[in-house]
Formats: sequence, C-alpha cells, structure tokens
Amino acid sequence: MSEHQGGQIKGLPENAYTELKPGEEYKPLMPADSNPQEITVYSVTMGLLMAVLFSAAAAYLGLKIGQVFEAAIPIAIIAVGVSTLLKIKGSLGQNVIIQSIGQNSGLIVAGAIFTIPALYILNLEAQFYQIFLASAFGGVLGMLFIIPFRKYFVAEMHGKFPFPEATATTEILVAGEKGGKQALVLVVSGLIGGFYDFIIATFGWWSETFTTRVFGFGEMLADKFKLVFRLNVGAAVMGLGYIVGLKYAAIIAAGSFVSWYLLVPIISYIGGGLTETFGTGATKIISAMSAEEIFRQYVRHVGIGGIAMAGIIGIIRSSKIIRDALVLAVKEIFEKKSASNAAKRTQLDISMKIIVGGLVITAILLFIFFQMGVVHNLGWAFAGLLIVLIISFLFTTVAANAIAIVGTNPVSGMTLMTLILSSIVLTSVGLKGESGMIAALIIGGVVCTALSMAGGFITDLKIGYWLGSTPRKQEQWKFLGVLVSALTVGFVIMILNETYGFVGEGSLVAPQANAMAAVIQPLMDQQPAPWILYIVGAILALVLTMIKVPALAFALGMYIPLELNTPLLVGGLIAHFVSTRSKDEKVNNARRERGTLIASGFIAGGALMGVISAILRWQGFNWVNPAWAESHSAEILGIVMFAALCAYMIWDSLRGKPEED
Repeated sequence: MSEHQGGQIKGLPENAYTELKPGEEYKPLMPADSNPQEITVYSVTMGLLMAVLFSAAAAYLGLKIGQVFEAAIPIAIIAVGVSTLLKIKGSLGQNVIIQSIGQNSGLIVAGAIFTIPALYILNLEAQFYQIFLASAFGGVLGMLFIIPFRKYFVAEMHGKFPFPEATATTEILVAGEKGGKQALVLVVSGLIGGFYDFIIATFGWWSETFTTRVFGFGEMLADKFKLVFRLNVGAAVMGLGYIVGLKYAAIIAAGSFVSWYLLVPIISYIGGGLTETFGTGATKIISAMSAEEIFRQYVRHVGIGGIAMAGIIGIIRSSKIIRDALVLAVKEIFEKKSASNAAKRTQLDISMKIIVGGLVITAILLFIFFQMGVVHNLGWAFAGLLIVLIISFLFTTVAANAIAIVGTNPVSGMTLMTLILSSIVLTSVGLKGESGMIAALIIGGVVCTALSMAGGFITDLKIGYWLGSTPRKQEQWKFLGVLVSALTVGFVIMILNETYGFVGEGSLVAPQANAMAAVIQPLMDQQPAPWILYIVGAILALVLTMIKVPALAFALGMYIPLELNTPLLVGGLIAHFVSTRSKDEKVNNARRERGTLIASGFIAGGALMGVISAILRWQGFNWVNPAWAESHSAEILGIVMFAALCAYMIWDSLRGKPEED
C-alpha cells in the first residue's frame, strides 16, 4: 500500500531509518511522480516571517546562555498548527518550505553571535554593514559548498547516520499531516517535555544540572581529585540522546569521560605543585582551579584539536566524494544537455553552472568587501579571501557529518580553529594589532556562518528527502531566507549591544564571543596558542581512527561539556532498552518508533518553551530564586524529576504495538 493513498497516511515508510538492501529503493511520502504544492505565497511569506521572529529570539538566547536552539523544530510545529487552523490543502510540501526558509534564523545567528560580539568586547567598532555582509556571505557560501554533497549525505548514506534533528522535525511534519494517534503521542510528549523544561528555565523549581557535589563524598572527590559527575536534567537533551541512539551516544559520552575522568584529574595531579599560572590566558594556578575550570582552560583545547584532525581525516576519506562532485560539476558545465534532464523531481538540484557561477561572484564580492570594508589592502584582502574559501570548503563536510551524527554542530570549536589559523596567516603577512583583530573576527564570522549553514542545510535537505520535496525548490528559496535572517541579526546584535552590552554588570554573557576574544588578543599580540594541547587532540583522533572508533563523535564528546553528554547516554540507553525487550522484532520496531515520537515531542516542547522563557526574561519576568535553584536540595529534586521523566519515557514507549494505527 502506498503511504499516501486513501485518507490514511501511515507515516514514514518502514525503511526510512534503516539501511537499504541492494536494489531496494526509498519511496518518500510525496512520490517522485506527484506534483505537490510547495512554493506558494503562503509558504514563502510564512517562512520569511519565521526567519525574522526566530533570528531575534535565537540571537538573544544565544548571547545570554551560549546555546542557539534549533529553530527548525518550533517552526515546524507552528507551520503544522497554522496550516491545520487555516485548513490549507496540500500542506506537507508547503510546511517543508516554511521550515526550510525559517530555519535560516538559527543558522545565521549561530554564525554571527559566536564572533561579532567579540569586536565589542575588545572595544573595536563593528559597523552594521560588516555584520550583515559577513553573515550573508557566510550563509551563501555554506549553501553553495554543501549542495554538491546533497546526494551523498542524504541519499547514498541513507540509514547510516541518525540525523536526530531532522528526524524530530520530520516526525512533527508527518504527525501533523496524518493526525490521529501519532499526533496525539507527539502533542502529549511535547506538553510534558515543554512544561518540564519551562519550569526549570522560568521558575527554577529544580536545578537544571545535577552534580555529585550534593553528597559529602562527591564534594571530597571534586575538591581533592577533581572528579565530578554532571548531568543536565532537561527533557530536550535526553530526547536528543534517544534519537542519536546508543552507539553514537556511547562514543560521545566516552569522549567526555576521557576528558573529565582522565585528563582533568591528571592535569590537577601533575600541575598541583605549580606556584604560578600556566598556559595562555590562565588567571589561576592549577591547584586553585575547580574541575570545570581545568576543563575550560586546558582539556577543551584537546577536544578542539581532535575535532580539527577528525575533520581533516574526514576530508581525506571523503576526497572521492569531493572529487566526484567536482567531476560532475565540470561535466554539467561543459557538456551539452544530457540524460540528467530526465532525473526524478525528488533528485533535482540547482545546476552546477549556477553553483560555480555563484561561487565566483560570491568570491569577487567577498574580496571587494574585505578590501573596501575591512582591511583596505589588496594583499591582505586576498589572504582573507583565501582563508575563507579554503576553510569553508574543507570544513563544510565536517559540519554536515557532525549534524548527521549528533545533531550538534561544533561550530564554535571549528571557528576557534579558523581564528587561530587566520591570525597566524594575517600576522605573517603583516596585519597585526587592532585592524588584525577586526579582520580575523570578521573572517571568523564568515567561516562560522558558512559552517553553521552547511550543517543546518543538510538537516533541511534530509527532511525534504524523507518527505519527497523538490531539492531545487528548497535550495532556491533558502537564499532569500539567508538575506532576511542576516539583516535581522545585524539589527538585533546592534540593539542588544546598546541595551545590555557584552561586558560588565548586567550584560549579556556571550560565552563563545568572550572565548574568541580571549583567544585572539594574545595571538594578535604574538603570544603562543596552546599548540601542544591541539596536537595531543589531533594524535588522539588519529589513534581512534586506527582502531576504527568514529573520531569526530569522540572529539565532540571531549569538547562539549559533560552535563550535555551524560543525558545523551541516558537517552541512548532508553532507546536500546525499549527496542530489545521483546522477542518479536515487529513489537520492538513499534516500540522504538513510538519512542522516537515521544523523544521528538520532548525536543520540540523544550525548544518551543525555551523561546517563550527567553522572551519572558527579555520582558523582565524572572521568577527564579537563585538561592534555591543553586542549592543541593534543588539538585536532588532535579535528579528525582529526571528519573520520573525517564520512567515515563520507558513506560510510554513500551506501549507501542505493531499496526496500532
């Protein structure tokens, strides 16, 4: 039975999340021979509106807490809700376009807020046109570089990557189209997850992070041996872990455990006797540092080195894919119209001629922007252009890989690497001091946005692939979303700087931008970067590759804080548990699928309520009592509530029955 016939949509085909057998074909919800409504006045207007709203919300939230939420999920929920209310026919194709255009907001924001505020932090002036153009060029480059790899990541690797964010968004769009029991499961879990995360963020009834410091022996272990366990008790992160699955969640957590239970105690033990500060930017002696401070000051750099090396290994491994994409480009450009005209609707991309032409035009405009708007020197502008093009091209596949595995793009880590490399190149060609810092940060902003866009766009194309959208339409209209989001972000950053500022009392924290500022100042003043730590991470990634452990997932675990990795493992364990209880494979599959819906609901509810909570805080409503929220009792209550949430997830997932809908 076709999934789209009769009034009953059965949901995604059974082989949506599994590897295809030889000769087997994946047939999306909107078949290739159908002609669904996608680009309409409604879908484009709604998408652009979402891009503006969520760019503002994401910029504020990202600068406040350093986490940029994935906008695709709340936008998908709103799209489904509005199309149901307005009784719009053929809404599935239009809803994909709405989230496709709107999702630019989170991607452009992530690129801009990790770097641009560092200009203000360093007391350097950033003009509106610099923020806007850096974001816009970065977004366009990220898209142009990733489109040639769409077929590889989306179709050829079908079932090999979990794509957690794309899975959650797709489930929401399908449930919205289908209604019935699936939609009910999603709504209930969305309400539970959203309400749960909303209470933490807005009222602080229990702590967001549980640590072993609440117990006497835990306090002793943390102080004496720098051993501490941390767990974020949020519903959204645990839901993400369920979709990532046990295999990758375990590898990510293993990276985290190496950081926290091997490297942090070793550094503490060896450096405990030092009587002066050690390492670039250190303000305390090692014996006075907490486990968290040792992680931030030293261990994270090992993770960054690992991510960079895993990226290089990934580039070498995917050199065949890169070569194939380039050969295809040359063929398409120089050969007469070929059989590719007969390609199915669901396999149509923007033509290679346009992509190559777009890259050439973007490169020329970038060069003019660097020359006239940033460095005012032809040699330096050319150096800046080369840095942007080479790093963006090489790391786009790394960003796409990371998103496909974990649903988290290590943009800040890769941008830190970009800043270090560009600072070295720029100082070697004679660009130092303040103008050097401005140039390096704007170059960093372009690269950061390109990588952020590449990762998010592959999610977007995967959603379209599962549902049967026309890739070319997604790609064409995404460009408009990039420009609108870049404009919004430029205004929002300037307003937030004037309203709150990024330095001093009551200012926005802007954690990543502060980290970038801390890294770039010594580099431009010719102080050494922590090269030895980067090299250790790089060697570790090589060793992991030799023993066939996915180095990128492991290095991500080393870099992302412990409390965000442990709930991933909990979610992965729950996924494994519920899908292996029965001897009947059909029952196991039904339970796993129901669990995926519940996890998607948790992620969606958490993301949506995070936005609402941020808006309330922005309006001055803050009901958190810090004295209680940071107390040990609130942490214990947090772990109890988290256990209850996990128990609910297991109980509800086990209710899944085959052919229940």
